[in-house]
Amino acid sequence: QVQLVESGGGLVQPGGSLRLSCAASGHSVSNYALGWYRQAPGKERKLVARITSDGNTNYADSVKGRFTISRDNAKNTMYLQMNSLKPEDTAVYYCKADLTLTDATTYTYWGQGTQVTVSS
Repeated sequence: QVQLVESGGGLVQPGGSLRLSCAASGHSVSNYALGWYRQAPGKERKLVARITSDGNTNYADSVKGRFTISRDNAKNTMYLQMNSLKPEDTAVYYCKADLTLTDATTYTYWGQGTQVTVSS
């Protein structure tokens, strides 16, 4: 069982920066793909950025060039550096870890979320 805990959210002005962290415990997630998702009020949860166990990354078009996802396997932690924040980035941000084995068994874990509010 993997537990994920996000931190680093808060209130920031437009144009500002935040760094989110997702700390995993209970098991190493070095073989897991890790991702950040966000959900704004009244909207569905959507992918923000994802990083594979090999370090390959992909981003939603809306955050490309502004957000950077990274992972530190030694610390069992994933990060999301968010720069040039906009009001439309306001949402609850969730981290996710998933692993699919060769026999197609899938393990998926979610964190509890951290609120990011971008407002003047």
